[in-house]
Formats: sequence, C-alpha cells, structure tokens
Amino acid sequence: MTPEMRKRANFKVFSGNANPALARKICDILGVPLSEAKVGHFADGETDVHILESVRGEDCYVVQPTCPPVNDNLMELLIMTDALRRASAGRITAVIPYYGYARADRKPAPRVAITAKLIANLITSAGATRVITLDLHAAQIQGFFDIPLDHLYSRPAILEYIRNRNFENTVVVSPDVGSVERARSFAKRLDMGLVIIDKRRPRPNEAVVYNIIGDVKGKTCFIFDDLVDTAGTLCMVAQSIKDQGAAKIIAAATHGVLSRDAIERIDKSPIEEIIFSDTIPVNASKSAKIKIVSVAPLLAEAIKRNHMGESISELFK
Repeated sequence: MTPEMRKRANFKVFSGNANPALARKICDILGVPLSEAKVGHFADGETDVHILESVRGEDCYVVQPTCPPVNDNLMELLIMTDALRRASAGRITAVIPYYGYARADRKPAPRVAITAKLIANLITSAGATRVITLDLHAAQIQGFFDIPLDHLYSRPAILEYIRNRNFENTVVVSPDVGSVERARSFAKRLDMGLVIIDKRRPRPNEAVVYNIIGDVKGKTCFIFDDLVDTAGTLCMVAQSIKDQGAAKIIAAATHGVLSRDAIERIDKSPIEEIIFSDTIPVNASKSAKIKIVSVAPLLAEAIKRNHMGESISELFK
C-alpha cells in the first residue's frame, strides 16, 4: 500500500466463493491482505456469511462475479453486502467482474422479465454504494443502477497479449451486429480491418448466420465477444468464416462462462486459440486452445483510484 493510501481511511477487500483467486491477485497488487469472512452454507443450502473483522467506517470492496453457480454467487454477494452495511462499513463497493443475468436487458416479447434491472435493484437494496464491473453484455445496463457504476473494459489485457504476437494479414470479426462497436474498437487499436457477421437467434443459445459482410479469405481472423456461454454461436461463426477461406481463427472474450459442452465444441471447431480473462475461473488445462489473461491489475487500479478519490476515466478507454 502506498503512503498516500495509508493517509486516508483504511479499506478492506473481501471475497465470496466465486473467484477468490482473482481477489487474492488484486490484494497482492494493492499490497493488502484479503480480509477475513466466513462464507458458507447451512445444511439446507442457505448462504451463511460472517464478517470476521471490524469494518466500521472503512471502505469495503466485495470481489464477487455472479458466474455459475449464478444464484449461489449472487446470494453471497447480496448477503455479504448486507452484512457489511449492518457492520457500519463506510462505503461498500461491489466489484463484479462478471455481471450475470445481463442478457435480459429489455423486453423482446410480452411478459418477459428484465433481470438485468432486477439484479441492479437487489444490489442497491442490499447496501452497495458503488459498483465496479467489466464488459457488460449491454452498455445500457449502466443506467439500470441508481448508484454510481464504473464500467471497465478488459481490452488492455487482451490487446497486450495480441500485440506480443507477430500476426500478419489480419482482420477483426464481429460475431453479430450488436458487437460491432466492441469489434470496431479492437480493430481501431490493432489497425486492422473489420468484418461483420449478420446473425439471427431463433431461440436462446442458438443462432443462424445469414451473411458475412467483409473479406476473410486467406486472413488471420480475430473474433471478439464479451462472453462465451455454450460456445455454439462462436463455433458456428468460426466455421462460417473458415468455409469462406479464413486462414487462421483466434477468438477472445472477457467472460468464459463455458456452460454444458462448450469446451468440447471449441476443441472440435476451427478456432486455433481462444483468449479469456480471469473474471470467471476457467480451467485452462481442459483445453490446449484456452489462454488466460488477468484483469487483476485493472481492477486493483480502479479500487486504488476509487479509494483515493481520483478519476478512473482513463481506465474506461
């Protein structure tokens, strides 16, 4: 911890069971110990939380992605936040590297819940005074919160990894129209061309490619997305551009949800390498194609700047 940080009120970093390894990395960078809390379950499955040290008047950060098992990890986040609030913590920041339930951000049909807004309300009601998160599935979710939210991007970590490789004749592929802005930002920073996939979803976790807008023949193609769940869409897009003559296909996504047989699909696909950040724990040993980059330095810097009352707008870029 820097001398400047010591001059200010103390702060503490807590973690649930979702991704304690990431929380420890953040604490190592900040030079503080991971604060102690008991986060377990009763015999019937209810979440049991006990904060094991004083937090009165202090800044507290709860590092907890709402990744699978989503409901368990969400409840841990809510209950830990409530426990800190009742223990008179000064400020409580929910550090949510992966924000689950984000795909339901609007009403595509009658009588459909908007769970992205519901979860935002629950986090606020539990006692969080700020949220730090990465690569939301839809940018408008920032407006669902009635408390300040810092929306960061994993781009720096992924770009650094790619720039350290000597790729030639490259192009960035947006897996759907909704991801064009994200893909364009990567293409601009990597000085590459842009290809857009015209994709439709007849039902959840299924997609059909109608058109490929741009040229991929003989090129190294980078597919960028915010998350990979069942990998069905990703592998279908990869096969489509392979059929159009792509020479090499590399995918990158911030959040490796990897449900069901996602890893098996990736292994059987023409994707040669896939890059994930560590917002969600991913066992890279399950596939030689998986590479992991860490967002711990980015989150640690955001926590430090928030604690010091400094601008973190530079981290949004």
